[in-house]
Amino acid sequence: MRRIVRVEIEGLPAWCMVEGDEIVLLPGGPFDEEPRGGAVLGRLDQMSLLAPVAPSKVICVARNYVAHAAEHAAEVPETPLLFFKPPSAVIGSGDAIELPVESGQVEHEGELAVVIGRRCRRISEDAAWDAVLGVSCADDVTARDIQRAEKLWTRGKGFDTFCPVGPWIVAGIDRAAVADLEIRCSVNGELRQQGRTSEMVFNPACLISYISQVMTLEPGDIILTGTPAGVGPLNPGDDVTVEIEDVGTLSNPVKTETNSQF
Repeated sequence: MRRIVRVEIEGLPAWCMVEGDEIVLLPGGPFDEEPRGGAVLGRLDQMSLLAPVAPSKVICVARNYVAHAAEHAAEVPETPLLFFKPPSAVIGSGDAIELPVESGQVEHEGELAVVIGRRCRRISEDAAWDAVLGVSCADDVTARDIQRAEKLWTRGKGFDTFCPVGPWIVAGIDRAAVADLEIRCSVNGELRQQGRTSEMVFNPACLISYISQVMTLEPGDIILTGTPAGVGPLNPGDDVTVEIEDVGTLSNPVKTETNSQF
């Protein structure tokens, strides 16, 4: 397994991998069949990481844990229930989640993210993991009041900064290992969510296959695979972490949205 990251070099994002405590350039990017490292750029603890993904789309899965569906008094779907987040929602570990003025109830949802490694369409469940680059940690940040008020979830799920992913992609992890990983989400050190990927209603390979029957999946696309029970509120000044066994820890401060215009 290897850890893939993105860093900024002279104002441009660059794909790299972590070797020991060093960040090494990947000149050909992470999607080569045999990616090879180049120049050493610096130490991991001395460099700021970008989000490790730059997806053309973010596909999310709702109610994929029975207990999470129950906490919202919702039924578990018979087939995967899908929705989108815009790529503009993606931020990296250490970046701030910004609470929009339009919502009074923003909540965390810690999740396993699956990163697609090659273009695929109508792929079978048996072959689906061959199309995976790796996995990462994610937080499906949600404006719960807006989500409940509207039949479509685009606005409640789609604000800028509402899709933290990182700190890296763990590439080369096999399907069996991903089948039973612990997921923990904490706010200010207080454990809020704890579950295992084995509790998913639809496993990651099933989700990849199902989604690919509808749309072509491109390298770098990410699938958020659903959240365990225990979702809860975020407030300015909070620090939220999503930790996944053998994957890493995603950490983001929370603040009130900055009124920026372009």
